[in-house]
Amino acid sequence: MLVTVLGFVLQGDSDLQARLVNSTLAELPIIGSQLRENVHALKGSGVGLAVGILGTLYGCLGAAGATQNAFNRAWAVPRNERPNPIALRLRSLLLLLVLGAGVLVTTTLAGLTTGAAAFGATVSAGLGIAAIPLATLASVGLFMVAFRVLTAREVPTRHLRIGAVVAGVGWQIVQVLGTYLVAHTLRGAPEAYGVFGLVLGLIAWIYLLALVIVFAAETNVVAQRRLWPRALLTPFTDQVRLTSADERAYTAYAESERHKGFESVDVGFEPPEEETNPHDGGEPGR
Repeated sequence: MLVTVLGFVLQGDSDLQARLVNSTLAELPIIGSQLRENVHALKGSGVGLAVGILGTLYGCLGAAGATQNAFNRAWAVPRNERPNPIALRLRSLLLLLVLGAGVLVTTTLAGLTTGAAAFGATVSAGLGIAAIPLATLASVGLFMVAFRVLTAREVPTRHLRIGAVVAGVGWQIVQVLGTYLVAHTLRGAPEAYGVFGLVLGLIAWIYLLALVIVFAAETNVVAQRRLWPRALLTPFTDQVRLTSADERAYTAYAESERHKGFESVDVGFEPPEEETNPHDGGEPGR
């Protein structure tokens, strides 16, 4: 979609074509070689633009829907209380509008701190230093709005503040690392290495962002519902005594699978059975 839009913009504008060929964009893998070899070959396509927009929108709505599902599971919202498919997609569309504007702001501010000089821009030291807290504050506000949109309404907004701060700080760190990678590693890289670096770096960047968001959402849940202390060995064995926080968490997990309002979910816990010792005539092990 970006290349198609670029083709529309460049048509008939020789001055912009020359400036683009001499810019840092021409030094990036894939698109850079096309610009250097024949910038005039880039042409806009209405069909390509429509397919790009629809494909991007479909993929982003799916990612936003998966994020809502992750948040609902973290808060153990019963299935019958989650948004219906239409409301889910409307909320996902609202989230995309909010995140789209926020990402432009935070990425620009992150670029001022790590990549301005590499791309030929001159930024004062004071502005570069000030950009970091400004971008962090913008990210915190962005995630406060995003968490409110993504989280079920029965969760008060005040319970989302800790996670918004965690997500904002984590997001800013990942953004700075991403802009540093583009400005100092991918820029001017050989074509073969650049392609692998671009693809693998993008996958790692998306994974880290997803990890930050989910971790922040779970931080909200643990803080608001006081789900600590927890037994450390519960993921590995049944031979462990659950804490009260463990029991509340496992009860919530079961209740989150309620599909109907008239469905009852009853959860009970029994002390774990002691392992038998085969060398001691089947008596419980000690």
